[in-house]
Amino acid sequence: MEEVMELNVSPVTTRPGIKSQAIAAPPFRLHCPSMSRSPSLDSAPKTPRSSFTSRLMTPISSPMKKAITNMQGYLEEVGQFTKLEPQQGQDAWLPITESRNGNVYYSAFHTLSSGIGVQALILPLSFVTLGWTWGIACLSLIFLWQWYTLWLLIQMHESESGIRYSRYLRLSITAFGKGRRVYDLGEKRGKLLALFPIMYLSGGTCTILIMIGGGTMKIFFDIMCGDTCHVTPPTAAEWYLVFACAAIILAQLPNLNSIAGVSLIGAITAVSYCTVIWVVSVVKGKPPGVSYDPREANSDMAKLCNILNALGIIAFAFRGHNLVLEIQGTMPSSSKHPSRLPMGRGVNFAYLIIAACLFPLAIAGYWAYGNLIPESGMLDALYNHHGNDTSKLLTGLTSLFVVINSLSSYQIYAMPAFDNMEFRYTSKFNKPCPWWLRTGIRVFFGSFTFLLAVALPFLRDLAGLIGGIALPITLAYPCFMWIQIKKPPKYGAIWSLNWILGVLGMVLSILVVIGATWSIVTMGLEIHFFKPQ
Repeated sequence: MEEVMELNVSPVTTRPGIKSQAIAAPPFRLHCPSMSRSPSLDSAPKTPRSSFTSRLMTPISSPMKKAITNMQGYLEEVGQFTKLEPQQGQDAWLPITESRNGNVYYSAFHTLSSGIGVQALILPLSFVTLGWTWGIACLSLIFLWQWYTLWLLIQMHESESGIRYSRYLRLSITAFGKGRRVYDLGEKRGKLLALFPIMYLSGGTCTILIMIGGGTMKIFFDIMCGDTCHVTPPTAAEWYLVFACAAIILAQLPNLNSIAGVSLIGAITAVSYCTVIWVVSVVKGKPPGVSYDPREANSDMAKLCNILNALGIIAFAFRGHNLVLEIQGTMPSSSKHPSRLPMGRGVNFAYLIIAACLFPLAIAGYWAYGNLIPESGMLDALYNHHGNDTSKLLTGLTSLFVVINSLSSYQIYAMPAFDNMEFRYTSKFNKPCPWWLRTGIRVFFGSFTFLLAVALPFLRDLAGLIGGIALPITLAYPCFMWIQIKKPPKYGAIWSLNWILGVLGMVLSILVVIGATWSIVTMGLEIHFFKPQ
């Protein structure tokens, strides 16, 4: 989304018969389509100095000359500021960029809420295939790799021309369709490369969150109620409906900045349940029959596919790059105070906490359960092996934390979908969505993801496949975008590094998708429609 502000220049008469140029205040551009590029201040016509004001030294003309001179200095200063300010057009109507009062704390909250989630609970499954050495090595390598590509995205948010890319899709179109006319093959190629993975991450992640949140609600009810309740417990589909209704109600918050408090609660609960799960697992000790021997494969091809599927699980644990530009887009920015500085501090702080949660969870979880880890991850392992010797209060609180975190993560992953649907309306009618339409969009999206969760309950078993599809957004695309936009010296260190990482990311994505598909075909997948369990 191109975001540049113009200043209007209007003629004003200083004395009869002589015209000069006076500068009007920046207009509130309610009808400026954000898809069309506005000229920056540097390309605007300069204000000519009037020879009349330079010759006259009367008491009247001197203050006028001083005012004009001060205004010109003010314009030079403001010009550097307004180039990076949001365009007062469509971006002011859309959920992601509607509010620009974000800060370093908001960025940390959003990054933590989107970066830590229930996908981390299946990380020990990758160690079952990779083992201790390769498991730790791959986890560390992919963590550093995605941290580097995250830095690239933060730096590319603001271009040298003053345009801010507050959406991953817009940056993709600019990078992969660079130098071509709007809506031609270049733009279609940029959309094709990024639109499906981004929307798949938004809709697919929200669907899985309904499954996990609703299923954990059922577990919480069973733990707290136990044998004392004499009522028929709700079915899994009914719990999905309860979770979806709660998510739809929270989704009525208008924009990304307005859910900062929700993200903070989600981040606290995510850190809490990750810590509780691995600490309790270590304290309680290993259950009988724990083994660290790699699972046997029927053939070399099956072994290779299992390895690739494990890499897909690790990659899926670090999804969230499709939100970093959107989070940065909620911050104010100027040439003197670019948003990349507070965004970088917030993200670095958040990822240190993410590392402190994910690495102990993966390592301690594999140490505690080994090959006994179920396909659903650490939460079920804790319930299965230590549910009887752990207090109900602790296990119930852990389940409640998972539910709260799933609700908060749903909001931030759904925001790009809300933004994209509202953009269709604002670009067509050139006005903001009315409140009833915005509410309807969010109710529709929540209902749609609930329907998918009920109709396709086996999506939870496709973590490796989802990780493979989303992997280019995290590991490959940012490297190619940097080469296309920043133009580093050819064959230089940065150019070579980004090419190597980008190509490796694409190859790894293809291999992970093939491996996950092969595993599903050979090992089988229990497919049951409209029968959530």
